[in-house]
Amino acid sequence: MSFGQSDGHNSSGFGGGGSSKPKPVEVGKEYDVTVSDVSRRGDGIAKIDGFVIFVAGAKQGQHARVKVTQVSNRFASAQLVDGSTPMGTTDDMSSEEGSMDEPAEG
Repeated sequence: MSFGQSDGHNSSGFGGGGSSKPKPVEVGKEYDVTVSDVSRRGDGIAKIDGFVIFVAGAKQGQHARVKVTQVSNRFASAQLVDGSTPMGTTDDMSSEEGSMDEPAEG
């Protein structure tokens, strides 16, 4: 009854042969994405060259800069980079940035 047990044979999922294709994203790099959908777990779903990226805390329709934290054969995980905010709060961020530019009259 060793069918259900995995003895180190867990390295290549279903063996579809597509694993030799390089991934369009790399761990630690940042990318600009548009979140097109939301997963059942509530993570935003974005795509780069058709490669799925789950973005923790992102909302549908959000344009954001993300940092990839994990890459697997079929998808990647990423987190929002500081300064990338949900759509409803972008106005607050821009008004704060505007006030920082004002005291340049020296």
